[in-house]
Amino acid sequence: MVMTLSVAIVAMDEEANISRTLASVSWADEIVLVDSGSKDRTCEIAREYKARVIVEPWRGYVAQKQYALDLCTKDWTLLLDADEEISPGLAQEIRAAIADPNAASGYWLPRKNLFLGRWMKHGGFYPDPKLRLFRRGQGFVAGHDPHDRCDLKPDIPQTTKQFENAIVHYTYPNLTLYLGHMNRYSSLGAKLAVGKGHTTFSLSDIVFRPLLTFIYNYFIRLGFLDGREGLLLHMYHAGYVSWKYAKAWEMSRKRDS
Repeated sequence: MVMTLSVAIVAMDEEANISRTLASVSWADEIVLVDSGSKDRTCEIAREYKARVIVEPWRGYVAQKQYALDLCTKDWTLLLDADEEISPGLAQEIRAAIADPNAASGYWLPRKNLFLGRWMKHGGFYPDPKLRLFRRGQGFVAGHDPHDRCDLKPDIPQTTKQFENAIVHYTYPNLTLYLGHMNRYSSLGAKLAVGKGHTTFSLSDIVFRPLLTFIYNYFIRLGFLDGREGLLLHMYHAGYVSWKYAKAWEMSRKRDS
């Protein structure tokens, strides 16, 4: 029996990335792209690659990706971000896995994260395994915005394996985009922090936690080996941690007033 594959992608204004992503999975049996209101050529490009395009208002990272998974109709589902690319070696592994009668329930894919064009090999950014390929109906999107993840349903026996070849993640080609995302992500993270009781102006959270985050990732996890790009990545990521808890304090102060 021939197994078939759906690829699920969510996107908004991804004209700069989407061609590369879609070309890397053009061999799939179905591509489902859920667009949340692009003003550029994202949808037009997706249709050129024979993708099924569904326009859906943004629900949040977790809900939007789950919505895309629910629209898939083939035997297996691969979830991708719009700025990711399946490497040729990984494509071969995926096709071999879904054709294997003894295939696992799900597969972990290592991910190469590019920052300012450089592959981040250290600091916790590689191999950065992601559970992205699973039998249809056996995986779901979990986590909290903006940090979603995929899990397998716990009510049935599940097995997983890991591929050797990687997804290539073209994240943050410039600092303006990175800092803008960190600003937005820190606002989402602040809401979660408030829900967990982080409502006071805490030097521990706003100063020392970011400092320890930088020391751990840059020195202990060898982020310094990634050169100037590694320094900027870990320094500004530590800034994101500080912003998150400072915004949580600000949110709680506004709520109380």
